[in-house]
This record gives sequence, structure tokens and C-alpha cells, in this order.
Amino acid sequence: MPPRPSTSNRPVKDPRPRRADIAALDTSAANRDAAASFRTVNRMERSSEVGYARRLGTWDAAMVVVGGVIGSGIFLTPAAIARQTGSATEVLAAWAIGGAVALIGALCYAELGARRPQAGGGYVYLRESFGLVVAFVYGWNLLVVNHSGALAAVATVFVQYAGAAIGVELANPGPYAVGTIVFLAGINWFGIRAGSLAQNVLTVLKLAAIAALIAIGLSVGGAPAPSTPAAGVSPFAFFGALMPVLFSYGGWYYVNDIAGEVRDPQGTLPRALVFGMLLVAACYLLANLAYLAVLGHDGLAASSAPAADLMRRAFGEPGARLIAAGIAISTLGFCNISMIGAARVFQVMGADGVFFRSAARLHPRWRSPNVALLLLAAWASALALTGTFDQLLNYSTVGDWLGMAAVIATLFWYRRLRAAEPVPFRTPWYPVLPLAFLAIVLGVVAVTIWTHPGDAGMGALITLAGLPVYFLWRRLPVRKSGS
Repeated sequence: MPPRPSTSNRPVKDPRPRRADIAALDTSAANRDAAASFRTVNRMERSSEVGYARRLGTWDAAMVVVGGVIGSGIFLTPAAIARQTGSATEVLAAWAIGGAVALIGALCYAELGARRPQAGGGYVYLRESFGLVVAFVYGWNLLVVNHSGALAAVATVFVQYAGAAIGVELANPGPYAVGTIVFLAGINWFGIRAGSLAQNVLTVLKLAAIAALIAIGLSVGGAPAPSTPAAGVSPFAFFGALMPVLFSYGGWYYVNDIAGEVRDPQGTLPRALVFGMLLVAACYLLANLAYLAVLGHDGLAASSAPAADLMRRAFGEPGARLIAAGIAISTLGFCNISMIGAARVFQVMGADGVFFRSAARLHPRWRSPNVALLLLAAWASALALTGTFDQLLNYSTVGDWLGMAAVIATLFWYRRLRAAEPVPFRTPWYPVLPLAFLAIVLGVVAVTIWTHPGDAGMGALITLAGLPVYFLWRRLPVRKSGS
């Protein structure tokens, strides 16, 4: 027998519109799509008593935020930032600006999550605000590239660093990456509590690894003096350096994807997002200070693996192996939360009839989107085996941040058309902060498109390919007859 729904759902007002609300929507094509998607979800919920159970508290949600942001980026990306800047001050400024932008984004997502505390995150906000077709294109990018590609890529990184930690070099990490993906899918099959417990343990361990790296770096020091005077870079080049910084700060949105399983989400989500992003920003800035203290700006720019170089400087080769184990733990935690969040989005898409209808099912006992988990694991495994994820991720960087910008733009829609809606948390300094986020992100994206037009063009083609898929899927007979 399936367990009874959690009583912690009762105080949370159901944010989905009633029939009267849907009938009152504008008659534009976008809103007709949105109304149709809500009817689809309501029909499915009436046909099944199985729903998500709210079992996660503030600590669990905060660990999801931290674990979704910190993967391998902070251990590797600082070297690329140093190569694109002219001094240590500019390196720290880039990471500080990136942290501020990410915190603004998290504050906006906090209000959106408080308004719509249900599974699906950005997909749900876009569906209600701009229509089902826009939401599908967003979900299409997540399915084809962003979530699945990131899962395949980071699972491969995990295997490589786990091998380095034990002194084994793997010629073909693909099969081991698939084993990692299947292992994590198996854990999350048993519901959000199992996945969250694994996430909490892995996030605490990755924070411990970063804390050790910071403490060792700041205590050892010894960076050589700059060989030449610091040379500043142009604002255009500095903006270009911000894209990899923003990429390293991305991932806070995973907690919104699982909002349907968070207790008291209208209070918990804002607390978790703000605390989690402040903790991440502090870790990133202190880690960069540690790199600069040991390697200096020139040494950091010349490094291919700054965390390993720092630990090797302090403890020799055993130190490099030790931090490799820390990076492996960090990447495994990212893979876990990526799988948890992505599966919920695809489950909601299945409920809306724009993905396999079977993906909408939840396990009757564990309340996990087990079919969506299997489909995600299968596609990510295919990418890991073929090695195509690397180039796909290069194509998706611009689309990923444009997707986040589109989600945050829904805040203006809610503030205008749902102004009377009671919301326990509102983004402070509205509309200044959301506009600042959009301006900075669009500026960084524009510079990235200018400097990497090929990757940006391929990313645009992948995004546009979602449109014919959407209209084809909407016309499939199974969708018309399914309910």
C-alpha cells in the first residue's frame, strides 16, 4: 500500500489555478497553451492518488543548493579566469561579481518558488507565464543537453578523479561513468529521502575538502612575486571572463525543481537559497585567495589543475591524490542532485503531455519519478559512452544562462498579473535586482556570442530544434487520447 500523503502538505495553499482562473486567462495562444497544460496536470492528479511527499527541511534544501552549485568548477576554473585577467585583484573581482549575480538570481528564484511551491521549477514558471511552447523549449534544452550532458560530463570527471585518487589512469572512463549514473539512479529510485541523505553526506564532505584546501593554502602561502607589473584588461575581455565564473556559480535552481517535496516551501526555499548561495560565494572567494597565496596570479594562470598544484606544493604527490579524492566526492554530489532535479522536471513535462506519458508516473511506495529517472539515466549514459557530451556542453553554455534569464523574467509577469497574490517572500529592491541580473547576464552572453560564434550558433540550432519537436509531439495520437 502506498503511504499516506505527508500532513506537511496541508498548510501549503495549492497555487494551481482553478477552472475559473483558467477561464479568466487571456485568450492569447501562449495562455491557451498554459491553460491546457494545467488541465492535463489536474486530470492526471485526479486519476492517481500518488503524489510527491514533502519530506525535506531547511538543512536538506540548503545542501541541495550548495551541492547543485559546487561541482568541479572551483577546483579547475580559477586557472582559466586568471588567464583572462591581468591581476589577482581582477580575479577576485570576477568571482565577487559572479557571486553577487548568482545571489540576485537565487533571490528571484526564492520568490518564484514561494509563489509556486511545486515540482518542476523554471519549467512551471515559464509554462504559466509565457505558455507551454516556451516552457517546452526550456525543458528540451535541459533534456537534450544541459541536465543530461552535465550529468554525463561530471560522472566522467568523477571517474577520472576517483582513479587519480587511487593512482589508476583509465583509458576509457565511459563504462565507469555509466556505472556511476546507474548507481545514483538506483539510490534515487527509493525516493527523495534516500537521495537527500546521500546528498547531505556528499555535500558535507565536499565542504570539508574545500575548507581544508582553503586552510592549507592560506597557511602555506609562498607565492612568488609578480615577474611583471599587473596589466589590466579591457571591460570587454573582463566580461568574457565572467561566463566561466557564472557557469561555476550555476545550479542553485535545482532546489526549485524539487519544491514539491520541501516542507513549508514558502519559508524553506528562500532560507535555503540565500544561505546556500552566501556559503558558496564565501567558499569560492576564499578558495581563490588560497590559490593566489600559494601560486600567485602567474602561477594560477599557468596551472591546468590549481587545486592539485596547491596541495602538491604543500604535501607533494600524496597531497595531490588527497584533493583528487575531494574533487571526486564533490562531482559525485553534483551528479546526484542533477539527477534528482532533472527527473522532476521531466516528470512534470510527461504530465503535461509534452514528454513520454509514462514519465509522469510516480512510484506508488517511494513517490519517486522512477520512469523519468530511468529515461534520464539512459540518455545520460548514451552521452557518456559516446563522448558527445563535451561538445554539447560547449554549445549549451549560452542557452543555459538565457534559460535562467527567461525564468527570472517571469517574475515581472507574476508581479504584474498576480499582484494580489499573497506571497510570504518577495525579492528585495524589485525591479532593480532582477533588471540588474538580466542586464549583466545578457551582456556576458553577448560577449560570449561575439567571441565564440560557432558554439553559440550550434546552441541556437539545438534550441530551435525544440520547436518542431514540440508541435510534432502535440499532434501525436497518444497525446490526444491520453488522459
